[in-house]
Amino acid sequence: MARLAAALAVLWIVACSVAPVTAQAAAHGASRPDAATAGLVAKVRRTFKVHGKPIPPEIFRDFGDGDLADSGNIWVTVNVAAAIGSNLYFDDIKEDGGWFGQKKAGQKGGNEEETSYTFIGSTDNGLMVVIAEYSGEGSGSFYTLHILDLAAARAIDLEGKPYWQINLTSIRSVPLVDRWSGEVSLAKNSIRVVTTRSGPADDSGARRTMTIEATRP
Repeated sequence: MARLAAALAVLWIVACSVAPVTAQAAAHGASRPDAATAGLVAKVRRTFKVHGKPIPPEIFRDFGDGDLADSGNIWVTVNVAAAIGSNLYFDDIKEDGGWFGQKKAGQKGGNEEETSYTFIGSTDNGLMVVIAEYSGEGSGSFYTLHILDLAAARAIDLEGKPYWQINLTSIRSVPLVDRWSGEVSLAKNSIRVVTTRSGPADDSGARRTMTIEATRP
């Protein structure tokens, strides 16, 4: 009887020690995207579209392009899967020569707010590079180079069910001044920016080159 009690005690101790490990392993597995979600993230990195639809340009306004008064970005992550077709970003998206743009609905005259972008591509380490243009009140048209990351993140929906968010995060923003013009190219993890117009008064056509490393924080 004593031996039986001892054996049961040992089994109980083993079970208690294994249960947390099993729970941790299950939780770790749940944090990894399934094949469909991982495939979607990979496709967005290649195309900058979610299920074939362009990411709303006004996201870059909220990433700080439309807020010149603050020195740092305040909103840095957006669930782009939820953003597409949302009430927040409902303005029509139009494409023109590889640029996707949105104008705020209901605005008329010379002070229309417009945000647009062109997708340059992805670096070898999986970061994405975009040139965005924002114009609001006045005649300014401000360009910014954005370095972005994309990741699937586990969350809980309104019904209490787990699901995958597709989160776009601003890693770095590099202002390219008012009415910038030039070329941007990628080589591995390096971004080469060739400027041919560095502002409204620059008509020289001189080429100036800047190299930016796309690194993760």
